[in-house]
Amino acid sequence: MAEMDETLDKLRRPLSPLAVFLIVLALHLLDILFEKLKQRGSTSGEEIELRQEIKDLLKEASSLSTPSTFAQSAKLRRMATAKEKELKKKQEEDSSESKWPLYTKIFLASKTLLYAGLCWYFWTTPVAAVPQHLLHPFGWILSWRGKDTSTGNYMVGIMPWLLLTSRVSNYLLQRLLNIIPF
Repeated sequence: MAEMDETLDKLRRPLSPLAVFLIVLALHLLDILFEKLKQRGSTSGEEIELRQEIKDLLKEASSLSTPSTFAQSAKLRRMATAKEKELKKKQEEDSSESKWPLYTKIFLASKTLLYAGLCWYFWTTPVAAVPQHLLHPFGWILSWRGKDTSTGNYMVGIMPWLLLTSRVSNYLLQRLLNIIPF
């Protein structure tokens, strides 16, 4: 019986707590990258051209600041406003035709399946054994089945570990994105 337990331990060892943390970190990074790409959207040549025309019209309108050229300046501003509306309409058409909702659903489904797989994989065994002095006041929150009486270590289960690694990876990525803008 003891040999079987050791064999099961060796089989489950490749997915260490660090590996679970790196998987969760990668999932959160992909999620953030998808959101950034979705916010940027695709900029076609027409959109870039429209933006440049708007910029030129507004620049020309601001250069006409005398009372005698007020009518011409107002006309240029109205033309710029019309082009802005055209640009918004084009962006709305592009967003309705985009495949981002499909990608988001597929990513969410794969993320859910991966979390479910991790839970299934670690359901009967703890993810980590942590010494009691490291988790002193909160060890009972993270413990899977309490303490290991032979070593005095807390056994950390998969659900608290996923919650903890999820929060930590979100925090680290937020700090990283403040340092390195995308």
